[in-house]
Amino acid sequence: MQVTGLYTPGRGEITSLDSGNIDDTLNNAGVALVNFYADWCRFSQMLHPIFEESSNIVREEYPDATQVVFARVDCDQHSDLAQRYKISKYPTLKLFRNGMMMKREYRGQRSVTAIADFIRQQKVDPIKEIVNLEEISTVDRSKRTIIGYFETKDSDNYHTYEKVANILRDDCIFLAAFGEVSKPERFSGDNIIYKPLGDNAPEMVYMGSLTNFDLSYAWTQDKCVPLVREITFENGEELTEEGIPFLILFHQKDDTESLEKFQQEVARQLIGEKSSINFLHADCDKFRHPLLHIQKTPADCPVIAIDSFRHMYVFPEFSDLGVPGKLRQFVLDLHSGKLHREFHHGPDPTDTTPEQEDNGEVASKPPKSSFQKLAPSETRYTILRDRDEL
Repeated sequence: MQVTGLYTPGRGEITSLDSGNIDDTLNNAGVALVNFYADWCRFSQMLHPIFEESSNIVREEYPDATQVVFARVDCDQHSDLAQRYKISKYPTLKLFRNGMMMKREYRGQRSVTAIADFIRQQKVDPIKEIVNLEEISTVDRSKRTIIGYFETKDSDNYHTYEKVANILRDDCIFLAAFGEVSKPERFSGDNIIYKPLGDNAPEMVYMGSLTNFDLSYAWTQDKCVPLVREITFENGEELTEEGIPFLILFHQKDDTESLEKFQQEVARQLIGEKSSINFLHADCDKFRHPLLHIQKTPADCPVIAIDSFRHMYVFPEFSDLGVPGKLRQFVLDLHSGKLHREFHHGPDPTDTTPEQEDNGEVASKPPKSSFQKLAPSETRYTILRDRDEL
C-alpha cells in the first residue's frame, strides 16, 4: 500500500522540528539523528516506519530524552531549514552532537537494526582510559592520537575534552589518564598532547585554554583531519557530495615518499584553495578504473589528476610537482576554465575566441568524470539538483 499524505509517527516520539524549536531541541541532545525528508519522495515514505521503529528500540535502551533524540524536518514545509543544512537529497539523515552537525551523515543500510546499531556506536565512549603510562609507548603511530592528562574526570577541563572527542571520534584516537596515573605528565597542570603519524614525529602540546571549546576543537580538528585525505570506496559518496572538485594523487600504497611530497606542495601552494577543491590521495590498485579512464595504469603511478565531476584532467608530470607555483596554476586553470578550453582547442590562442577550433578540426573531449559515479545514487535518494562543475 502506497504511503500518501503526511506521515504521523506513533509511539516513536519523533520530534518534528521547525525554526522555533530546532536549536533548543538539538542543543539539549547528546546525540540527535534528524531525518530531512519530503512527503512526496518515495524513499522518504519508505523510511518513515523504519525510522520510527528504530526510535522505539533506541528509546528503550536510552530512556533519558536528552541522551538520544530522533527528529524530523519536513523540507517542503520548512525550506529555510533545508537551506540552512544544505540538504540536496531526500531523505538525508544528519547526526548532531550537542547541537553541532557532524560532517559524516548516516549513509548506511535503511533497516531498523542498522540504524539502531549506528546510534549504539555513537553512544560508545570514544575516550580510552590509560591505567598505566607505559601504555603510551604502545600507541599505534600509524593513527593520529590525542592524549589528555587530567587530575580528575569531574572537571570542566575533561568535560570540554569529552565534547571535542565525541565530535572528532572518527578522525583521531582519544586517550586520557587521571589522578596519580597522570601526575608525572601534569607538571604544570592538566594538559593535552597530539601524537602525529610516524614513530619519530615530535609531540605537539595544546597551549590554549582547556575549557574553551572553540579553541580546543579548532586545534584538535587541525591535528586530526589531514589537509590531504584518503579517498576510499567507503567515503567516496561523502566526499563527492561535498560538491567541490578533487585534486587526487594516485600512488602505490607503500609509496609514502610521493604522498609526503604531494602533501608538502599542497600545503605550500594551495592552502588558500582548500574551500574550493578537495585534496585527496588514492590507492592506485584500488582505483585502477579511474586511472584507465585517463589512459594510465598503476605502473604509471604516481599520477596527479583533477576530477571536476564532469571531466578529468591530468597534471603533466609528477616530477614537476616541486616547480614553484605549477601545482597551484593547475588548480587555477581549472577554476578559470582554461583546462577545459585547452583540452578542446589546444593552448589558449591570443587572437581567437575559445570557441574557435584550429584548422576546423573536431575538438577532442576530456575523459568524463570517474568519481561522479560514487555520488549519492538515484536508487536510494531523490536528488534535488545537478552540479555544474567544470
